[in-house]
Amino acid sequence: METASQSATEGLGCRINIRAAAKADLDGVAAIDQRVTGNSKPDYWRDLYERYDTRRTDERFFLIAEPADDASDKPVVGYILGEVRAWEFGSEPCGWVFAFSVDPDNRLQGVGELLFEAISARFRVVGIKTMRTMVGRENRLHMAFFRSEGMTAGPYIQLEMELD
Repeated sequence: METASQSATEGLGCRINIRAAAKADLDGVAAIDQRVTGNSKPDYWRDLYERYDTRRTDERFFLIAEPADDASDKPVVGYILGEVRAWEFGSEPCGWVFAFSVDPDNRLQGVGELLFEAISARFRVVGIKTMRTMVGRENRLHMAFFRSEGMTAGPYIQLEMELD
């Protein structure tokens, strides 16, 4: 598991560390996710952690943001997950962000930007030049965030069909 972290003097009135998630972080991640989505899914987060912590760890990144000191009562204030994917539908290798959220009490403090910069840096280290994600059309918060970080519409269109 990687140990590198990034710090910021802004955010929560304290420094923020960005580091690889540990098993002990999963309750905090699941709590943020439940608060944001309204769905409790701790088994989902345990499964993701197992996959990201044990397989292809040089191309899969599960990062968390934590206060660097005791200025917050929350051990985890944000998370981002992504991995290198290649050749689906002819796509060259690229970095995909699959999950991202910041605790609502800690938004607008630079936490999301630190997480985004950290995963972007990890993708660059392994030679990735393009990063992608999917955002629900109605999710204006994530859409605005990713656009503010420089992401634009890509060359693919998502298609779907209901399976009755």
